[in-house]
Amino acid sequence: MFSKPEMLLAAVISPAVTARRAGGRHGYPNAGTDVAGSWAARVFRCYPVSLVVLAPYVLFILPVAVVYENPDLGTLVRLTGLALAGSFLVETVALPLRRSGLGWNRGARAANDHPRIYAVARGVAMVSILADLTGVMVGRGTVFTQVSGSLPDSPLGSLSALVSGWSALAVALLISAALGGRANTRGVAGWLLALALTQALLVVMTARASPLLGFISFLAAAGVISGIVRARYLAVAAVVLALAWPAIFELRNDIREGGGVSVSEQVTADDRLRLDLQMSAVAHHRVPVDLPKPGPEDYLRYGLVPRVLDTDRPTISTGTMINQYLGGSAISAYSFLTLGNVYFLDGPLAVVAYYGLWSALVVLLLRAGGPPGPVRLAALCFTLAGPLLWSGTYPDSMIAIIQHMVSAVPVFVLLGLTGRSGRSGGRHHAGRHRPAGITESGYALPARVAGVARP
Repeated sequence: MFSKPEMLLAAVISPAVTARRAGGRHGYPNAGTDVAGSWAARVFRCYPVSLVVLAPYVLFILPVAVVYENPDLGTLVRLTGLALAGSFLVETVALPLRRSGLGWNRGARAANDHPRIYAVARGVAMVSILADLTGVMVGRGTVFTQVSGSLPDSPLGSLSALVSGWSALAVALLISAALGGRANTRGVAGWLLALALTQALLVVMTARASPLLGFISFLAAAGVISGIVRARYLAVAAVVLALAWPAIFELRNDIREGGGVSVSEQVTADDRLRLDLQMSAVAHHRVPVDLPKPGPEDYLRYGLVPRVLDTDRPTISTGTMINQYLGGSAISAYSFLTLGNVYFLDGPLAVVAYYGLWSALVVLLLRAGGPPGPVRLAALCFTLAGPLLWSGTYPDSMIAIIQHMVSAVPVFVLLGLTGRSGRSGGRHHAGRHRPAGITESGYALPARVAGVARP
């Protein structure tokens, strides 16, 4: 199904994930083999949110601000420091939780050794791809819909919106299949490539490039934290995207002009990459500003009730409200990026609290009770693709994560049902395929009983 591009992506994925050594068809590694592969992956799991927050600023935003002598560079550094103050403190306090009885490699394989995980992951990926393409064809998410200020009234648009977060869910389940030894490197790489290419195709169909950049950022973060992507390739990917950006920008503009949307000739591809200016503009406002924000009832209504059942509710677009506050129109949106939006809407202390609380959640998802299984990996991916995505829009992303968790419930139920039936059918063969230190029910034995060294 996949050819040379998939093989190149497979080279990026850590080969330790699918090492098939002494362990039968399930591919369990030897006691000394680490699924994480490198020290960088272990560091990312110790300080996941801090490094996810820091990466885009160190790799791109702050260097550009220095090169162009941004007068508000101090504001950018201060905001980054506030975010790190919240996340770094929580993650440092939680460091004693980073070990489990089996360590990451065996614990991750035990937690993700689901007999049908790869089949479910492929099904979710296919549904996500079809839903994204179908939704765009009826007008959902396009710049033309945004300019008109209307939502598509097609039933297909409403149905596709129900699974709008399944691209992140598919990534989580593919990671789970890789960690559990249920899928090989090329298979996982191929499906991840298919999801990324779908986002690239959506750039052509929607005339919006930001979702593609956001998806690639999320994919890199999830891959490195889980250990299936080699961390050293992140810098290479950032350089490749920077080189490809002018062509993507021109393509986006051509599509917009072809659809009747005006494009400013004064804004170049380099200007659009000045994200330091986009974010540092927050320095010229007294924060927090008095703008309406979603309340608890909005989180419940928009997060738990699908729009197909509540068609009359208005849209929530904080980017549009910010744009109007800055003197713009209601048919465009502006964002100071996630970090800047938190600061703009809620003030400096809220930045520390925001990243501290999400760090606590990520720590629990990664370490509480051992490495995460499919459900916890899904929650982690929803978090990385939503509230912690550097290019996201706060607080809209807070509602989106609730929507995505609700839409994933049927998949979680399916995993539970297929997991029970698969284990009962394969129990007679458990002795041949189970690694040392794992009981028949998947729980870890103490190291001295299992006869293996504790990592």
